[in-house]
Amino acid sequence: MSINRQIHLVSRPTGEPTVDNFRLVEAPLPAVQEGQVLVRNHYLSLDPYMRGRMSDAKSYADPQPLDQVMMGGTVGEVVESRNPAFKAGDQVVGMGGWQEYQLVDASQRGVLQKVDTTHIPLAAYLGAVGMPGVTAWYGLTQIINPKAGETVVVSAASGAVGGAVGQLAKARGARAVGIAGGPDKCRYVVEELGFDACIDYKEHRELKSLLAALKQACPQGIDGHFENVGGMILDAVMMRANAFSRIAMCGMISGYNGEPIPMMAPQLILVNRMKIEGFIVSEHMQLWPEALKELGMMVATGKLKYRESIADGLAAAPEAFLGLLKGRNFGKQLVKLV
Repeated sequence: MSINRQIHLVSRPTGEPTVDNFRLVEAPLPAVQEGQVLVRNHYLSLDPYMRGRMSDAKSYADPQPLDQVMMGGTVGEVVESRNPAFKAGDQVVGMGGWQEYQLVDASQRGVLQKVDTTHIPLAAYLGAVGMPGVTAWYGLTQIINPKAGETVVVSAASGAVGGAVGQLAKARGARAVGIAGGPDKCRYVVEELGFDACIDYKEHRELKSLLAALKQACPQGIDGHFENVGGMILDAVMMRANAFSRIAMCGMISGYNGEPIPMMAPQLILVNRMKIEGFIVSEHMQLWPEALKELGMMVATGKLKYRESIADGLAAAPEAFLGLLKGRNFGKQLVKLV
């Protein structure tokens, strides 16, 4: 237990990232000082937002520093503690990054949270009962705020965020229509997650075709949309949107490698008096307890379903991350470290 393996970002990608942007390094484990906690990370979270941090372009958050541990959410177990708030064996969630161990100054409020795994699996605190779940909850309840009978559309519907959005919308009496890539993902969205319909965007490469599919799936138009992709999907949704519709802008993965993302008909925002709001979930920490209470209860009682794609071992993280950006994952992408 004297060595900590880590993955560093060693260069910034130009266009699509590659495994060469990362390096696996070994670092000695420092001694635990007064007030600190040593955590053995069990799972590492991979999320689309990390692609934006790899760039040094101006954004809502500081870029990932080079030659340092790649940032990311983690869950694990306290193995040594010199802080009275934590003891060995505690299950915790934090931002441990792409490494096997993390040394935390646990006197800093909020950097490490104890979690109860009696009814909720530890890994779920990185997905349905973690940042992705809260992201879904915030965009749906605070921006879209659907009424019973309204239609909510979700892009990237089989992912960790999108899947939760649809189920939360259904719990509020709305219709949920997903957009996902491939028949397997669409089948999962409808049959396992309980969406009313799911459109396979890979079957509808042209705007006219996608519009026709949306018209069939949303005969009463679209009242709310949770956007994770942008581009042609957003254009098609806006053309089917009802007056006073609401769009929660969560992600624009179609432009993560620097591609421009034009909007075909921005006049529809005015014509339909649409509300379009972007959000960053970490800026709304005051609502996390309310969100996590609902999400935790739904997961514990089996009412919120989710799926995980799990890569094995720290060395697999870069390849799994590149696969996530190309939609190869199914549900929440994790790396199992223990």
